[in-house]
Amino acid sequence: MRTSTPVSAAAARRIALAAQGFLDPRPAGRVDARHIKRVVNRVGYLQLDALNVLCRMHYATLFGRLGPYPRRLLDRLAWGDGRQRALFEYWGNAATLLPVSMHPLFRWRMKRAAEQEWSGSARVAQLPAGYLREVLAVVAERGPISAGEIGTQGRRPGGGGMFNWSHAKVALEWLFITGQVSIAARPHFTRMYDLTERVLPPEVLAMPTPTEEDAQRELIRLAAKALGIATAADLRHHWFLPASESKVLVASLVEAGELLPVRVEGWRGPAYVWHQARIPRRVHVRTLLSPFDPVLGGQVRCPRLFQFDHHIEFYKPKDKRVYGYFVLPFLLGDRPVGRVDLRADRTGSALVVQAAHAEPGVDEAEVAAELAVELRHLADWLGLDRIVVTGRGSLGSALVGS
Repeated sequence: MRTSTPVSAAAARRIALAAQGFLDPRPAGRVDARHIKRVVNRVGYLQLDALNVLCRMHYATLFGRLGPYPRRLLDRLAWGDGRQRALFEYWGNAATLLPVSMHPLFRWRMKRAAEQEWSGSARVAQLPAGYLREVLAVVAERGPISAGEIGTQGRRPGGGGMFNWSHAKVALEWLFITGQVSIAARPHFTRMYDLTERVLPPEVLAMPTPTEEDAQRELIRLAAKALGIATAADLRHHWFLPASESKVLVASLVEAGELLPVRVEGWRGPAYVWHQARIPRRVHVRTLLSPFDPVLGGQVRCPRLFQFDHHIEFYKPKDKRVYGYFVLPFLLGDRPVGRVDLRADRTGSALVVQAAHAEPGVDEAEVAAELAVELRHLADWLGLDRIVVTGRGSLGSALVGS
């Protein structure tokens, strides 16, 4: 059995931030497609976000590392034509953009979904006989096509929320998760479906399909590279891998010397460092984070890593929210020091700071001054002329005067 090395809580934060690309300076000149591809390869995925209160948060994940960049570049890489496409949509964990090179690593998930191991399988079973074949034929003939263009039959009258799907939507999502169709375009964030062979580059489709075991082992490797330091649960959660298989594969990577066992101050149980992880002596970051940024790692990893209890409150009723509707953590130094509830008032060309809260024990004047600089960068990137601060929250008054 390998001996575990002790790691301080501060060192663990620095390892994680370095792995996620925060040690690299933002590009001084023009940001191009190479910068975006480098970031996505490094962080592992961009989680897609339908809300457009500030901007869609897959754009913000890149802004947190690159600073201002043309959002159309990401659109072109994700939903462009032909060989411009470097990213594809799939369920990496949630709805995500992934490097096209990872497509073979998720074919096992597509196969399992086709074998009725998908959460929506019950809905598929309720479709009219032969309906899946009919929808696939329509896509083959008319794609790219949206669910609404095929029909609304099956939707419950009177609304019913975002999962009030028509028969066409249920069928298209099953065809999507099984890999038979892919997302070709996103006009106004509407999914346009087409046959996968017409969406992905031919060289990607020609890549060999690994076994389930080999694919999942490689996904754990990629998670370890992206996270830097992690528990076995963190590695599994990064791609929502099956628990039983992941436990065995983590052990095999430890045995191979690719994962190094460590004991992290304040963490329960064993953890692992990727054998090529950078361990910087200091990290100084100043950026606003998307609520879905991979560095936050979810509601279990984030408090453990950053001593920061991260909640996405737009899922909560208004009277249950503590910090606001659309809150971005503010990362300064090597940890989040504040939470900022932001909204883009596009009609008034203003970035509205609806509330700003400091974490306990920080220098509020210093945090407000640093936050003000980052808000200006964000406003400029979004094409907003003004910053309007309401003054609400423990940082609000300090921010008004900064």
